[in-house]
Amino acid sequence: FFFISFSSFAQNWQMIWSEEFNYTGLPDSTKWTNEVGLIRNNELQYYTKNRIENNWVSNGQLKIIGRKEAYKGSAYTSASITTDQQFTCTYGKIEANIKVPIGQGLWPAFWMLGQNIWQIGWPKCGEIDIMEHINNESKIYGTTHWNNSGWTYNTGNIITPVTGLHEYTVEWDSLSVRFIMDGVQYHQHNINSANGSLDEFTKSFFMLLNVAVGGNWPGYPDATTVFPVQMDVDYVRVWQKNSAISSATA
Repeated sequence: FFFISFSSFAQNWQMIWSEEFNYTGLPDSTKWTNEVGLIRNNELQYYTKNRIENNWVSNGQLKIIGRKEAYKGSAYTSASITTDQQFTCTYGKIEANIKVPIGQGLWPAFWMLGQNIWQIGWPKCGEIDIMEHINNESKIYGTTHWNNSGWTYNTGNIITPVTGLHEYTVEWDSLSVRFIMDGVQYHQHNINSANGSLDEFTKSFFMLLNVAVGGNWPGYPDATTVFPVQMDVDYVRVWQKNSAISSATA
């Protein structure tokens, strides 16, 4: 009788959540919630809810649309949708296929916030900006924000043509947050290092998709900015590591 036993540790990405936008209508309310109003960063747009002029799904894509129009005291409207209270994750591979609008004063983003923002506020909740683009730059930014006796951040960017659909990804674990565009890693933040309190990145985060108009970072639209503007999102997907022990006998 001959007996062989061995085991190997294997890790695979397993999809735990996805939004493929294979329907027509407003964003799926079982997955997404609209932010409403003037929210942050001295932005100019009023984020609306259940308004097809600002967010609509058709032909397999979500469209987030920024408009120049008078609405509830603002000169612009847009949409920001989140998975707050509906889906969160701690660690994983988070990815979306997105086409961003380009123009002075525009600030499209795919990002994440700590679910405990409503208890402890920002920046103590932490923030992971998977993709941000401003104005007319040929550059995409990936950034983490956290609290270290005040707001602290770690950022990187990739110089690239930003027109068309691109895959924007983070791979996030207990050691680091890695920022990737179209399969190319361009930045890494080592969150296990002793550069301030990084406990924020060990907790649950929810996702956001939005198009901001104006604000502290991009500045304001001008005569060259052509409205309406539109961000197209083909899908959003989340994977986590599936760790398994495999064995065999003979």
